[in-house]
Amino acid sequence: VQLQASGGGSVQAGGSLRLSCVSSGRTFKSYSMAWFRQAPGKEREFAAAINWSGGRSYYADSLKGRFTISRDNARNTVYLEMTSLKPEDTAVYYCAAEPNGSGFPPPLVPPYDMQYWGKGTLVTVSS
Repeated sequence: VQLQASGGGSVQAGGSLRLSCVSSGRTFKSYSMAWFRQAPGKEREFAAAINWSGGRSYYADSLKGRFTISRDNARNTVYLEMTSLKPEDTAVYYCAAEPNGSGFPPPLVPPYDMQYWGKGTLVTVSS
């Protein structure tokens, strides 16, 4: 499984961005998906996760109400819709996949033992 994240960029505070992560292969439904982020000089942290069907999602407390995770299994894609962005949301955002059966939500504290990781996409929010 290869994951390719995109959609990052520069935005002003209060703006919105939608990140996408496309998975290779034909087994996308076999995985729950998650987004993590790593701000400059900080440790990677959990952002959001979604189960294989899209029927369950989970968010970091600080992101509830502003970020929405969704998936399109027909397109092998998971999304992260980010609204009301703040400068502290500046980070590299990574998507990750974990096989179904490993439990949901995935690990919410380090180490984030996800089976597959994408390379990340940079989001910069200016004040």
